[in-house]
Amino acid sequence: MAPGRPSQADGAVLVVRPGLTYAELNGLFGASWPGRGPASFAPVLSRSLTWIAARRGERLVGFVNVVGDGGVHAFILDTTVHPDVRRQGLGIRLVLAAADEARARGAEWLHVDYEPHLKPFYQRCGFRQTAAGLLQL
Repeated sequence: MAPGRPSQADGAVLVVRPGLTYAELNGLFGASWPGRGPASFAPVLSRSLTWIAARRGERLVGFVNVVGDGGVHAFILDTTVHPDVRRQGLGIRLVLAAADEARARGAEWLHVDYEPHLKPFYQRCGFRQTAAGLLQL
């Protein structure tokens, strides 16, 4: 995916695997997920297949991470859109761009876990519900 022009709805430009600072990632996650403490993203991104960031000018307004199994499976993690720009299509753009990048990097299956209230969002992104198992460690 080449960096694109902003869409009229959200005004954001998507960028594949950009350099990101801890401060801007923690700022985005803090605004989007109140109560979440600061995190160190270096170990997370070092194991990622790819990630997509959305910027309005210099401001980070969206992020999605994709991890892989080294084979044909990849997983969407941390889809995040700043509250100021939600419900304008940016989240869907991020997930679709992540799917394109995962495909380009050899993934054949893209998985996502989500809370029940996010089911319509991920359905709009093209995901279908499947039976799966989960073990909290």
